[in-house]
Amino acid sequence: MEAIPFAIPYIKPLKFASGEVHVAEHVLVRVHTDDGVVGVAEAPPRPFTYGETQDGIISVVEKIFAPQVIGLTLLEREVIGARVARTVGNPTAKAALDMAIWDALGKTLGLPVTDLLGGYTDRMRVSHMLGFDDPATMVAEAQKMRDTYGISTFKVKVGRRPVGLDIAVVRALRNHFGDDVELYVDGNRGWTAAESARAMREMDDLGLLFAEELCPADDVLGRRWLVGQIDVPFIADESVPTAADVTREILSGSATAISIKTARTGFTGSRRIHHLAEGLGLEIVIGNQIDGQVGTACALAFGAAFQTTSRYAGELSNFLDMSDDLLATPLQIRDGFLHRSSRAGIGFEIDPDKLDHYRQDR
Repeated sequence: MEAIPFAIPYIKPLKFASGEVHVAEHVLVRVHTDDGVVGVAEAPPRPFTYGETQDGIISVVEKIFAPQVIGLTLLEREVIGARVARTVGNPTAKAALDMAIWDALGKTLGLPVTDLLGGYTDRMRVSHMLGFDDPATMVAEAQKMRDTYGISTFKVKVGRRPVGLDIAVVRALRNHFGDDVELYVDGNRGWTAAESARAMREMDDLGLLFAEELCPADDVLGRRWLVGQIDVPFIADESVPTAADVTREILSGSATAISIKTARTGFTGSRRIHHLAEGLGLEIVIGNQIDGQVGTACALAFGAAFQTTSRYAGELSNFLDMSDDLLATPLQIRDGFLHRSSRAGIGFEIDPDKLDHYRQDR
């Protein structure tokens, strides 16, 4: 097992209520089988969300997870999951290990991971995430994404104070595009419940698709009060990193929809959450952990596997904000869609020269 740190700058920083990102300082996790198969996935640390750092991911993978799982087979995923679960936290490290194992399993069997998981479709519509900026700049970015890639769904980062700044952005987007695009907002827990309620009332005429994590989940009464007032699905994201968290948030009335991020729950955990959400009748969005192309390919592979996860546009475009990436054949968004690979495993290959250039352990 390997944990390889790499760093790729963003063309421009992505800014949102809980922080901002200037460089993709991620970790490439690789597992090797004794048959010579190599499974690969990506762990994106988000210290302001989950407390993980690049160094921490490397350490937990190499020093704690590797001794617990080396020697097991690719079919013993439940055993692997139970062993790594004894370590508290570290969600993206666990997720990358899980997805690398699924990648190796698919390559061993000669089957795409999407087909192993469910095989529902070969493509997903793409949603683009717009970070904090002034209205004119955000409208211009959205127009560029529409003109260049055919994207027609936009997730707008909100949560600034004063609240009117973000309302102005969303209104500018709707005024510019009319009904030709889908819009939803994500507060990253930046507003209070009262601010969120006021903002949603002022945006009531804008036809929003969803509202996501507008206020902190630990404001238990405020969150429940807010969700009871709004008339669009309220997505839980950072507040539902496990299936148990999904159950708690939904049964408490603190959310009515969820975001699944394979970077956070891998394929095995994401499948559990998907089945739970499907049984509860929840809307599901495939989220983005500001992933590179490796992580985006993983999210696409999972999202395309099920009808419920492919119903809405997935957040699959933020690799476009990076100055480069690691794939030998880059992902291509065409006419607003990403097509999943038909190759075995997750379906990508790492460019060894690019990895040598961006890795930080040499």
